[in-house]
Amino acid sequence: MCARFFPAGLMKRLEEEIKFNSYLCSEKFPRELESKKQSLYFLQKVVSEPAMGQSDLSELETKINEVNAQINQLIEKRMMKYEPIDSKFSMYRQQASIISRKKEAKAEELQAAKEEMSNMERQMLQKANQARELDGTEVLKGDEFKRYVNKLRSKNTFYKKKRQEIAEITAEYGILQRTEELLKQRHEAIQQQLQAIEDKKGISGYSYTQEELERVSAAKSEMDEMKGRTLDNMSEMVKKLNALVADKKSSLAPIIKELRQLRQNCQELTQECDEKKVQYDSCAAGLESNRSTLEQEVKGLREECIQEESCYHHTNCMKKNLEIQLQRAKDEMKTYVSPDPQDRRKAIREQYTRMILEQENLGKKLREKQKAVRESHGPNMKQAKMWRDFEQLMECKRECFLKQQNQTSVGQVIQEGGEDRLVL
Repeated sequence: MCARFFPAGLMKRLEEEIKFNSYLCSEKFPRELESKKQSLYFLQKVVSEPAMGQSDLSELETKINEVNAQINQLIEKRMMKYEPIDSKFSMYRQQASIISRKKEAKAEELQAAKEEMSNMERQMLQKANQARELDGTEVLKGDEFKRYVNKLRSKNTFYKKKRQEIAEITAEYGILQRTEELLKQRHEAIQQQLQAIEDKKGISGYSYTQEELERVSAAKSEMDEMKGRTLDNMSEMVKKLNALVADKKSSLAPIIKELRQLRQNCQELTQECDEKKVQYDSCAAGLESNRSTLEQEVKGLREECIQEESCYHHTNCMKKNLEIQLQRAKDEMKTYVSPDPQDRRKAIREQYTRMILEQENLGKKLREKQKAVRESHGPNMKQAKMWRDFEQLMECKRECFLKQQNQTSVGQVIQEGGEDRLVL
């Protein structure tokens, strides 16, 4: 079993991960977040400002250069004033900044290595799953196994190297932290000595007051310089604006003259347009009234035309019907008067006469049949009643016979002369 799977190795690995994650959460990520916020603030500020031309950009560059020069001058002044005190801490500050930069770089490298290792582990799991799906086993043979072992060795050495670097950085950080604490203690002791000396001399708070006065005087000088630069910039801006206004006035003078002439022409054309519009409205009103009267007349004539057309079609249909009936009457007279008996039989009068005779004969037969039915109704009803009684008697016999078969004998049936008697 590998040493990293023992409890001590696991605890050590967890401690290292906790330290690394705490460093990321407490130092690296807050700095990155602050820088991102600052860059976002500047970008939003740039976006909110109006678009600038080349002249504005050149002015901003000159201002930036001036401000940088002032900052450098102030830094030089400060270094000249506080050189004896800062000389004691400059070396430690440089070392601390170098170590912090190294620490950040190594932390980034370690994070990248961890991400690469997690990616490689995911790829290894995918490959292993693919191999299991193919043949159910996971075996590395020959050169692949050698390459895999070499890769593991190289990663192990790389990991050990990075781990050693992190340990060195951690130790150096502890030394620097201890050095910082010692220097703070020494600074506090010197401040106490200086305060005691001031108390002896009767000038307590002199050093603090002097520092505040120097700071206030420096700030005042900076503000005065900024005010002077601002006033100069404003005066230059006013001059430029006045010059631009004069140029625009001179360039717009001929255009304004043309505009006055065009305005006069526009007023004349507007007046003429209003007069023409009044004439058009009056003419349009007259035409509209004439159009409405004509439309009403046309509507009445169309309705009258439709009525006349309907009357014409109705009269024409009646005429055709009458012509057909007249023709049929002529044909009927011709066939009725014809000497040929066959033609007479085709006449409608003869046909209706035959049909009347047939219906009269049929009615006579039906009356005779009705008379016979009425005469035989009484006997038939009596015979039907006798038949129903007979059916009822037969049904009763059948029920008795079925009961005789299903139950024990309670008497004796005697048949004599076509009659049945039950003797108990």
